[in-house]
Amino acid sequence: MGPDLTRRRVLATGAAAAGAAALMGPFSSTASATAAGRSASGPRPTIVLVHGGFADASCWNGVIERLQQEGYTTVAPANPLRGLPTDAPYLAGVLRSIQGPVVLAGHSYGGAVISNAAAGIPNVKALVYVAAFVPDIGEQLGVLIDKYPGSIIQAATTPVPYPKPDGTTGTDLYLVPDGFRAAFAADLPVHTTRLMQATQRPFDASSFTDLTTAAAWHTIPSWGLVAGSDKAIPPALERYFYRRAAARDVVEVPGASHVAMISHPGTTARLIDTAAKAVR
Repeated sequence: MGPDLTRRRVLATGAAAAGAAALMGPFSSTASATAAGRSASGPRPTIVLVHGGFADASCWNGVIERLQQEGYTTVAPANPLRGLPTDAPYLAGVLRSIQGPVVLAGHSYGGAVISNAAAGIPNVKALVYVAAFVPDIGEQLGVLIDKYPGSIIQAATTPVPYPKPDGTTGTDLYLVPDGFRAAFAADLPVHTTRLMQATQRPFDASSFTDLTTAAAWHTIPSWGLVAGSDKAIPPALERYFYRRAAARDVVEVPGASHVAMISHPGTTARLIDTAAKAVR
């Protein structure tokens, strides 16, 4: 672990039901109290939040509410989930449309997308990885996910072929009902995960074999959140990614599932706020 890396242990608060009930609560009284005292050294950045596979932008709702309460402009674009060669340029186009500084956060596969998309875009000032992949140039997610044991995500998927515009056949991955909760969102209420499973957005299986062509974390400072009970991306792999990227701060949330931004929106929002304040 490099000298620039600090690690903060964040205690999970309450049972899953209590955590779900807290989704709509205030961001934090401490954060609100300190907001007025922030440095005015630069404009407040726009926060861009990128979801991963099997999800849509609504997975950031609890985080967005808290960031908006703190006065941040937030954007949560729809990640196409068609593979890195499509998704990264799409996000790069969104980023180029935003005036002023940007703090860019990615969850899961969204971490790979932001790593590729932010390269060469000068107004992206910070990267925040939430239970995310942080690949380097030439790496594939399907190889990285086996670096440490503990992931059950691939075993919980089912392939569904779909026709592509060029006449070829692609393969979408869906999480099966029995595997969705265990692999993806074990710390959320059952009724919530049933809805999430029914409305999931599949992502192209090529996402596991696409080569990373850029790694913006080499030049843009990063922050990371480790989901302590993640069954999609092993916590050990998340720690490895953030250590390799020399993340400025790493928050660990014991007991958090892969969707830590849903079960722990306050912790996630505070980490993003920390990154935003650090680069102003």
